[in-house]
Amino acid sequence: MYEKILVTLDGSRQSECIIDHVRVLARSCETPQVILLRVVEPYLPSLASEIGDTQAAELQKNEFRAAEEYLSYVADTMRTHCGGVETVVLEGHSAHEILEYADSNGVDLIAMSTHGKSGILRWAVGSVTRHVMDHWAGPLLTVPPAGCRL
Repeated sequence: MYEKILVTLDGSRQSECIIDHVRVLARSCETPQVILLRVVEPYLPSLASEIGDTQAAELQKNEFRAAEEYLSYVADTMRTHCGGVETVVLEGHSAHEILEYADSNGVDLIAMSTHGKSGILRWAVGSVTRHVMDHWAGPLLTVPPAGCRL
């Protein structure tokens, strides 16, 4: 049914609530490819002006490295339940990068939590998830973290 599932994670416990759902879905559908995606936001120019371009670039590199390590760990926990598990780290604005990646890589399903690092503000669905919902024409699996049921 699904050949390629894109799972978006931001490193927070809230975003990880989707993982168990994807494990079950990928196993039952015999999905050959699950892609774990993390988007690292670009550093703000004001940060570079405060600490310098070199230091800001080093912080960005460290953020990328941490994202890669995090996704590698999550992928290892999924490999016994899913077929091929890949990891991708991109830089940019989360919703845009998720949609761009899904469109250009033949993703059949996007799976994501309704809330991530930004937590619950005043909306029932997080802003990144809402943007993806509004602009993705394909199937989308969203799951609210246990403490976020509104």
